[in-house]
Amino acid sequence: MDLTFVILVEMLYAVASLILISAGLAVVFGMMKVINLAHGEFMMMGGYATITAVQLGVNIFVAMLIIAPIVVGLIGLIVERLVIRHLYGRLVDTMLATWGLSLFFIGLATMIFGNTTTGISTPIPGFTVGGYQINGYNFFIILVSAALLIASLVVLKSTRAGLIARGAMQRSDMAAALGYSPDRIYMATFFCGSALSGLAGAVLAPLVGLVPTSGGAYIAKAFITVIAGGPALIAGLFSSATLFGAVSQIFTFAVSPVMGEVALLLAAVVLLRLLPQGITGKFFKGKL
Repeated sequence: MDLTFVILVEMLYAVASLILISAGLAVVFGMMKVINLAHGEFMMMGGYATITAVQLGVNIFVAMLIIAPIVVGLIGLIVERLVIRHLYGRLVDTMLATWGLSLFFIGLATMIFGNTTTGISTPIPGFTVGGYQINGYNFFIILVSAALLIASLVVLKSTRAGLIARGAMQRSDMAAALGYSPDRIYMATFFCGSALSGLAGAVLAPLVGLVPTSGGAYIAKAFITVIAGGPALIAGLFSSATLFGAVSQIFTFAVSPVMGEVALLLAAVVLLRLLPQGITGKFFKGKL
């Protein structure tokens, strides 16, 4: 029973981590069709914003949940105004531009913070279950991911702003005809996607040693999760994260953590071979 509980918690943590890592990209790439190769660097900046705020005496939860998303969201706003707004509808150009931005942010972070590993301690202690040790911070990540999914669903489905954003992403000309500014809607949506990336980097910062190149560890998983999820934003994100998180943890416990990562990538390859349109391209059609 103890081992079963530990495995269940680790699976939920793996799913929650993938949801956190991919949520910002799901908005920017899934909704806006912008291939943001700087997504990992936005997460990295969220981690550094959290660490800097904590070192200045800010409460760690305030730093993670409020300051980091706002800081990274504002950086994303500047990026959108200066670069991305000129490249909508040009996938290859956005890919090249955001790749250049990722290199710029890595260099800037190296100049400011140096190339040494830094980090902060987890604010929630671990505890034992039988003969096993569980990181108590994992439960916080699970709660944050669940709250993020629910909040995103409510905003996109039940609020005027969410409905306008979804409509503008599908038919910007129709939104303009109804008196809404697609330019402002895209700007606000990119801000939200960047803020979600900053939130993910901030929440995961206490678990990893942070260096300017840390974003590279997240970008592949984020794209795999979003693409495999298919066209539905929330249902696709949840379904693909659940599948990949479960596969990864099963092989991690059965073989090794390395095989868990390999199994996740193989599962993504097989899934996209069988379902080229993603999970929600075949199932959960019509879902958000």
